[in-house]
Amino acid sequence: MASSAPTSRSTPTRGPVLWTPRHVLVTASAQAEPHGRAILDRLAAAGVQDVRLLSGDRLPPLKGADERETYARAKRTLAVVTSAVSKRRPTPIPPSADFSFPLAEGCPGHCQYCYLAGSLTGPPITRVYADLPRILAGLDEVVGTGSVTSGTEARGHEGTTFEASCYTDPLALEHVTGSLAATVSHFGTHSWPGPVQLRLTTKYDDVEGLLALPHHGRTRVRASVNVAGVERFEGGTARVRERLGALGRLARAGYPVGLTIAPIMPVEDWRTAYAGLLDAAATALPADADLTVECITHRFTPKSKDVQLSWYPATKLDLDESTRSRKHGKFGAVKHVYDRDTMRALRSWFETAIADRLPAARYLYWT
Repeated sequence: MASSAPTSRSTPTRGPVLWTPRHVLVTASAQAEPHGRAILDRLAAAGVQDVRLLSGDRLPPLKGADERETYARAKRTLAVVTSAVSKRRPTPIPPSADFSFPLAEGCPGHCQYCYLAGSLTGPPITRVYADLPRILAGLDEVVGTGSVTSGTEARGHEGTTFEASCYTDPLALEHVTGSLAATVSHFGTHSWPGPVQLRLTTKYDDVEGLLALPHHGRTRVRASVNVAGVERFEGGTARVRERLGALGRLARAGYPVGLTIAPIMPVEDWRTAYAGLLDAAATALPADADLTVECITHRFTPKSKDVQLSWYPATKLDLDESTRSRKHGKFGAVKHVYDRDTMRALRSWFETAIADRLPAARYLYWT
């Protein structure tokens, strides 16, 4: 086993990683929402002093002296806003889930490979939605209408699945928003028109506030995990061993759990390193855990590459287009993925290793 593979522990070795914004902007509409006022209370309890209550709903421009300064300030800023109708509308999100819906948009982490970088516009301010009850109330109408899990032979038992971490890491924001706990409780106690499941992926470990919630098995929390050669690109997040420990605590509290192994990269001695990762997960999780595994290889778009290089100009991340294959998306968008031989070698090894090292896990997809 590679010496760089993460080691697993069932209890945290230190306090959880918490993100506390330095600057907060709150729109007028958000101030009028009960959940928005609850967020303000949480921010005060967290000691945030620079809270600007806006008289309207337009966020002021955020611009530093250069790209790096703009990025740094944006990453320290939280905006509490209300959602536009277009944002509230559940959106298909294959291959993960039937639909996504927003708890927030943007992430306080500093992952140099961030795929989200290519889909957001403007400085990367994290926006959280104060009208959460309105967002949750709109989910009933699409129950039973999805195509990824709803009505399918392979995953139909999951019901209609809703992804809450498509454009954010909700656990990273939880101690200043409370939005994730409210959503988990809603999914667990609401009278739905059919079977449902909430899904989220996180790189953080602050799970204590989730353990006693009435989740009733309707929320699957997945830890985004990787080997040391990739984890080094994940600034501002909990370490992988801590994420695995947190996932073990959630599993023992009755939550379905999962591993999102992403982004998979053929780093030096990758077979040994990823074998160590799978072994660490097996040690961290109870033997009877309801466990899924999703595998996502590293890819980038021309836009995400440009943004990533502007944010992290000294990155050692491999963004060499000449060594990649071009893949065209549904609407003609270009993605740079690993070449066919590399992808075949990675997929073959992972599918065999997962079956050997995590035999009780349900392997969902490779992409």
